[in-house]
Parts: sequence; C-alpha cells; structure tokens
Amino acid sequence: MEQRVWPSGVATGIGSMPGTDIAEAAAIVFGELPDLPHVPELPDRGVGADLIGRTAGLLVDIAVDVVPTAYRITDRPGRHHRRAVDLRRWDVDAVTEAAAHAGATPWAVKTQVAGPWTAAAGIELARGRRVLTDHGATRDVVESLLEGLAAHVAELSERTGAGVVVQFDEPTLPDVLAGSLPTPSGYGTVGAVPEPEARELLHHVITRTAEITGNPVVVHCCARRPPVALLRSAGAHAIALDATLLDGAPGSLLDELGETWDAGVQLGLGLIPAEPPAVWPELSRVARPALDLVDRLGFNRSILAERALVTPTCGLAGATGDWLRRALALTRDVGRAFVEPPERW
Repeated sequence: MEQRVWPSGVATGIGSMPGTDIAEAAAIVFGELPDLPHVPELPDRGVGADLIGRTAGLLVDIAVDVVPTAYRITDRPGRHHRRAVDLRRWDVDAVTEAAAHAGATPWAVKTQVAGPWTAAAGIELARGRRVLTDHGATRDVVESLLEGLAAHVAELSERTGAGVVVQFDEPTLPDVLAGSLPTPSGYGTVGAVPEPEARELLHHVITRTAEITGNPVVVHCCARRPPVALLRSAGAHAIALDATLLDGAPGSLLDELGETWDAGVQLGLGLIPAEPPAVWPELSRVARPALDLVDRLGFNRSILAERALVTPTCGLAGATGDWLRRALALTRDVGRAFVEPPERW
C-alpha cells in the first residue's frame, strides 16, 4: 500500500500525559493538535497504563501478568492483563468521542506502542528471563503484537474516520545494543544484540506496520545518542528524538541526521520542554535547536516544513495542567512557524 505524504509543518505529541481522566486528555489533544492528534497515555492510572503494560494488552494468544520484577508471560490472562485490555478499550472510546466533537477529521490519529526490542526487553518469559534472550520467543511476541496492532488500527480508523499512524517507542534500544540491560536478578547483564539482528527485526515490524496502516511509521527514541543510522536503515519513515540534546553532539551523529534528511526520512524534533520550565519560553526560543541543527547541517531552513514534525522533547506525564496545554499549543505553533517563518527568524 502506498503511504501518504506527511502534511507540512505537522505537530504531534509523544504520547504520555498527566492525570487519570482519559476523556479530558483526548479532548485536549484533539483541540491543540488538530492535524495529527495522538491517543493519550495516562501512566498515572497505574499498572497496565505504562508503556509495557499497554503493549502487553495488545498481544494475541499470549497472556501477560505482573510479578515483582516485570511483566511476565503466564498461562492465562490475569487481572493486570485484563485491566490493560480494558484501559485500551476506554482510550479508544475517549478518542472516538473527542474526534466526533472536533468538527473536522484529522489527517491521521497516532497511536503508540513499545517497539519490538523494548517490548522484548520489558517482558519476561515464564521462567524469569527477558524475552529478548530467546530468539523464538522474541519472534512469537512480535508476531502476536503485530496481530493485535492490526486489530487496534482497524478499530481506531473505523471509529474516528481518520488514517492511523503508529509510533514505536524504543527507549530501551540503546541498552539492548550496548548489552547494558541488567538481568532480572540484577547480578549480570543481558548480552548485546548485534546491530544486523536488531535491524532485521525492526525492518520486519516497520514494513508490516506500514502495510497495515498505509501510512508512515514513526520510531521514537529520546536517548541522548539515539541510533539514528540503524533506525533509518531499518526503514523508519520518521525518527523522533529529543532535539534539545543535540547541542554538542558528535560529528558522527550529525552526519547520521544529515543522511536521514537526504534520504527523505522525516525527523521528529522534540523541542518543547516535557516539564514546566521556570520561565515559560517564547516560540523563537523553543524553535532554536531546530534552526541551529539545520544551519549546522547546511540545509535550507525550508526543510523544516518539508521533512520535520514537531513534538515535545518526550512524554508529558510530568507536566502540570497549565503547562500541558501551553506545551501542546507551542508544539502546534512551532510547526506552523516552520511553514510560515516569522520575519525575525
């Protein structure tokens, strides 16, 4: 299926938000980010509402429950698994209602799920090892997740009338590649996953997801040094990162970012602080890391309208209510300013 082109100056959220009221969160998102609203994630709701719990709730024919160390595969769904499924159902209900009240159908609605390596690192096998230590189990979990994701995307599209963009969150990927993940016992580390193996699985997941949605696929990693070249070679259509961490970045990372734009891949530039700053910043201040990046790479600033999407630096779970609305409004306004830059820029 041919993928649609990103709208110019598109802005969206990373996913998480403060509070426990999913209806209110969805209404805020659709009000502030009309072009690409996202399904809100509310980790304050507890077990099953965090990244791994929400992802586990999508698994088909694999049951997961909670043990002291992590989420663990079990013989049958426990109460935590059932709760994760219920939370996802309530999320879709809230997004459906918010979309109906928005007055216009967005280009797409974005939904977030743990990427294959973060999921395989965050879920344990029944005998207590991380799933990623078993190649067969990793593949089984990934295929189960893709099956559940296909059903979720179909429901979200049918109920909102919009396209769906999937964002895979890979916060654990750098540790997976470096071999720095602790074992569940804490007495050792899990062996590093070779880059070719990591790339192969990511490519499979991204390709299959693009076929499911007919839309570009986003991979998000807000680590200080995200594996940009790996994600690009794995086929990510957009790579979301914290652009405020790029000041002082090594030349190798800047080269990877330049090659990413040269290849036509979108960069999701995290620019707006995730938590309320001491002084609320102006538009020009939050946009500065993006402008500096473009200038350092030698591109025309028009590339920000063509091949960038604007986001907060990471999730907004730690934001206050006032800053939440201000942060999302700034996200939208920076995206629009990339299309029609103010004279002072």
